[in-house]
Amino acid sequence: MSDAKLSRVVEAIEAYFARHPDAADSAEGIASWWLAGAGIEARADEVRNALAILAERGTVVARRMPDGRLIYVRGPRRRDMH
Repeated sequence: MSDAKLSRVVEAIEAYFARHPDAADSAEGIASWWLAGAGIEARADEVRNALAILAERGTVVARRMPDGRLIYVRGPRRRDMH
């Protein structure tokens, strides 16, 4: 994936969380629903690359579900950390 596309995917995920702070989904769901709804085509592996960047920033947190799937939720906001 090009750097430009990766940046676009990262920004789209951030924007989705800004509009839907309680959202949670898998990489596949994010690709199929969040990004496709914004007119962005991305495979699940591309979404996982973007999510890894966002996780490093603390913007998203991965949570393992009882069935083993990973879902991604918004990370703690600065004011929530006090």
